[in-house]
Amino acid sequence: MTTPTTAAGPGTLTLRPLDPPRDAELLHGWLTHPKSAFWMMRDAEPVDVERAYTELAADEHQDAYLGLHDGVPAFLMERYDPAHRELVGLYEPEPGDVGMHFLVAPTDRPVHGFTRAVITAVMTELFADPATRRVVVEPDVSNTAVHALNAAVGFVPEREIVKPEKKALLSFCTREQFEGAVSA
Repeated sequence: MTTPTTAAGPGTLTLRPLDPPRDAELLHGWLTHPKSAFWMMRDAEPVDVERAYTELAADEHQDAYLGLHDGVPAFLMERYDPAHRELVGLYEPEPGDVGMHFLVAPTDRPVHGFTRAVITAVMTELFADPATRRVVVEPDVSNTAVHALNAAVGFVPEREIVKPEKKALLSFCTREQFEGAVSA
């Protein structure tokens, strides 16, 4: 994965590979925060977070990145192969499909437009790989805030699916849909 440099209003967004031992304590604070309820880790301990991301890092079908805003940790990005993780048996994957999750660090002082800048940077990074033809997401059906963000960058909902942990809205975004949405 490259390290994108994306303007985010007053600052720059970059990504670096997540380092579970180094980043677990930070992520624990983000993932257990009430604003991160859709990540379903509210009761996790720091050791649980480190274990989960150590397992993810060892998995050839997924990886995680820490997003930095002007060098300061500000978001999390997970990338996965939906033919092998998250969506196995729930839809028919196509060549070039890439799954994605992202989380913006909870804050008491939100910056208008920051979350949209983050998802735009994440999508830019995913489509920087010429093999990526389409990004797949499966947010909780009740997470209307992320549905609006997804639509803003070109995602089109296909249908509701039932995963073991939630009812999700399966949505797709092609490179052309993303480019059209962000250039509009």
